[in-house]
Amino acid sequence: MAVKNTAQVVIGGKIITLGGYESEEYFQKVASYINNKISELSAMPGYSRQPMETKHTLLSLNITDDYFKAKKQAEIYEQDLNQTAQEMYDLKHELITLRMQIEEAQKKEKSAETRNNLLEEKVKELEQEVEELLK
Repeated sequence: MAVKNTAQVVIGGKIITLGGYESEEYFQKVASYINNKISELSAMPGYSRQPMETKHTLLSLNITDDYFKAKKQAEIYEQDLNQTAQEMYDLKHELITLRMQIEEAQKKEKSAETRNNLLEEKVKELEQEVEELLK
């Protein structure tokens, strides 16, 4: 069973204790992400004059926007992965088919060589018979 961890992080200049099954490094990474978002928003004109509730709403909207964009990108990657997997499957199937065709062609070639050798031997025999008849 996973161990529940806690970590103190600084978000927006306030110390907050986070708890969960993730590592302390993960909690710090989350806090850093939120602090970066707060910094981005704080750099916008007029943000500092907004009521705290509006600031929180804007922060939530920005984080949600990032989430949906990342989710969409993950879906695109998953589609690309599935398409690549299908292409690999198709190529493997084509490779197997081509190998089978090569093997069949090699068998036919060997059979033709054997038949050719037999015919050459037959030609030599007939040539010898002709020579003997001409003598």
